[in-house]
Amino acid sequence: MTNVIVVGSQWGDEGKGKIVDWLSETADVIVRFQGGHNAGHTLVIDGKVYKLSLLPSGVVRPNKLSIIGNGVVVDPKALLDEMARIREHGVEITPETLMIAENVALILPVHQQMDSSAEGMRKHKIGTTGRGIGPAYEDKVGRRAIRLCDLTDDAIMAERVDALLQHHNVYRRGLGVEEIQPQDLIGFLKEIREQLLPYAKPVWKELDQLARAGKRILFEGAQGLLLDVDHGTYPFVTSSNTVSSTAFGGSGLGMQSGAYVLGITKAYTTRVGEGPFPTEQDNDIGQLLGERGHEFGTVTGRKRRCGWFDAVLVRQTVKLAGISGIALTKLDVMDGMPEIKICTGYRYQGQELDYLPASIAAQAGVEAVYETLPGWSESTVGARSFKDLPPAATHYVRRIEELIGTPVSVVSTSPERQDTILIKDPFEY
Repeated sequence: MTNVIVVGSQWGDEGKGKIVDWLSETADVIVRFQGGHNAGHTLVIDGKVYKLSLLPSGVVRPNKLSIIGNGVVVDPKALLDEMARIREHGVEITPETLMIAENVALILPVHQQMDSSAEGMRKHKIGTTGRGIGPAYEDKVGRRAIRLCDLTDDAIMAERVDALLQHHNVYRRGLGVEEIQPQDLIGFLKEIREQLLPYAKPVWKELDQLARAGKRILFEGAQGLLLDVDHGTYPFVTSSNTVSSTAFGGSGLGMQSGAYVLGITKAYTTRVGEGPFPTEQDNDIGQLLGERGHEFGTVTGRKRRCGWFDAVLVRQTVKLAGISGIALTKLDVMDGMPEIKICTGYRYQGQELDYLPASIAAQAGVEAVYETLPGWSESTVGARSFKDLPPAATHYVRRIEELIGTPVSVVSTSPERQDTILIKDPFEY
């Protein structure tokens, strides 16, 4: 395959950053295709930690092209701040190494204010990060968004600002909040445009040429499939589609290009914020997983809820995203556990279920059915070959394969880039 799409197969935080960075060694182009700066990827390279939110994970590698696709919503200030932080690590970022789709929609201060106020009014909190992602996508769908290309023309920019504020100021008046003056927003946009417009390109056209030239393109998703706005645990979801097919619409590359879909899958389960979580362990097991896995959000610092591996959910996302193989991460976190449980099904109102239903009541009410496997006392940290794993760890990996119906292509045994077991190379599959 010349194209690989990396998606999270759970609720995000599966370790996509490390795997994308590792795969980018043999990729030519790395593309971020949806989401905003509410998602974060942590890379650990030779002991140096890079925390990324909007920049594709391949940006830290030399001689690679990184692309932010049109499916992303971009906070200009957050992106510029992130670029400055990464440059402090000695990483070069230029218009030759980074492209931003000229038709990408912008996240503006008004979106963050709206996000926070909307969450504050909700009776049942969703757990939004308050970074304006949802309102920015709402404006995009409502055809009032301001895009990066709109900043090239003062008259067009003024028209777009008026269209945006006609909507937002009505909302603000209803809240008794001071209205935003057009000149204030225009001033902000003029301030950042000179720094961002050099990176604006017709990304769809560039990608078409790269694909025709046989370049290896790596697509990087944000969040996880269970946060997909259509297929996730609605309403406790993100504001975009996180399924693999979004890689094409969110970048402009035609679907005829094909791709291997790699689902990043944690060896246990975590989720941030509110919403159903059938295998959650609000006990010593969950505490142990959280401490050993350092389960805190890269962007928000929020503590993640932790639980056993849920094979039902991953099997479901494998089918939804057409996942070709999975990268199993954080296997080392399970070291030393005398026994390990895997969820193999659900019970709901006396019925056995092999999937998570869409209804809110059913998602909140399902009870996990487990099977128990023996744990292992040996360390898997740093293992780089399948034969280096303890027999019980190998059995655990193989049982996961059986239950989710797709092979394990990669196993990660620590946050370090090279502590990775390659079983099947997605680019050579």
